[in-house]
Amino acid sequence: MKVKSLLIMGYGVNCEKEMALGYSMAGATPKFAHINAILQSKVRIFDYDIINFPGGFSFGDELGAAKALANKVTFSKLKNGRTLREELVGFVHHGGYIFGVCNGFQLLVRLGLLPNLSGEQEVSLAYNSSGKFEDRWVLHKINPLSPCVFTKGLDTIYLPVRHGEGRFCAKNSGVLKQIISENLVALQYCDPEGNPTMSYPQNPNGSLESIGGICDRTGRIFGMMAHPEAFLLFYNHPLWTRMIKSKIDTPNIIEGGGLTIFKNVVKNAQGDKK
Repeated sequence: MKVKSLLIMGYGVNCEKEMALGYSMAGATPKFAHINAILQSKVRIFDYDIINFPGGFSFGDELGAAKALANKVTFSKLKNGRTLREELVGFVHHGGYIFGVCNGFQLLVRLGLLPNLSGEQEVSLAYNSSGKFEDRWVLHKINPLSPCVFTKGLDTIYLPVRHGEGRFCAKNSGVLKQIISENLVALQYCDPEGNPTMSYPQNPNGSLESIGGICDRTGRIFGMMAHPEAFLLFYNHPLWTRMIKSKIDTPNIIEGGGLTIFKNVVKNAQGDKK
């Protein structure tokens, strides 16, 4: 039985088709649903294996990136009397996976689902230190000790960021230390040698400890600012012509680095079905 992946749309989310392609290439069956269809109980998240919150600009980021959407998810009641946030917590408890990219990552932290040390919001993604929208490719170092199932087997990954609010910050130093000590940091912005860095533009937003993505303790909820769905094919790479000319990475000439993230979660979800 194929893994089923649900991509939640609406109110300015605009990267769902690229993400769906990633899941198709990874062997899963992607389906789309407007957030209102879920809130009206026309779509059940428990009918799926992976729930996704793609990138975009939900509600135009008018109240801060994903804040309005987070309020909708937190307070709107389904027909069963539960909120979608409560349903998402139960979904992971029963073995599901949740993935948030860019605006989706912003949503997950504002819901308190990441890093979920106490069940309340403990971290945020604030305005970029550069004071402007950042649209650039950046290198990430993967934390091999992280429980994150999405990043297993990766060392570094080169992906594009496209955001105005991506600066990772924590409620206090204690929360930050706990996230680091429990290896919930899944990946960090790094320099060409693979060393996490605070230098701009390698660190595009000024994130504390160079944090570009985190997971929860189960490793089943993952959020990141960069867009893996934008690097599904080798030819998405901004320097692919030079790389072919210099014969760098040509053995893996079809797949892009971002596809590995989708393959990892699909493989894990498929294993759960056996």
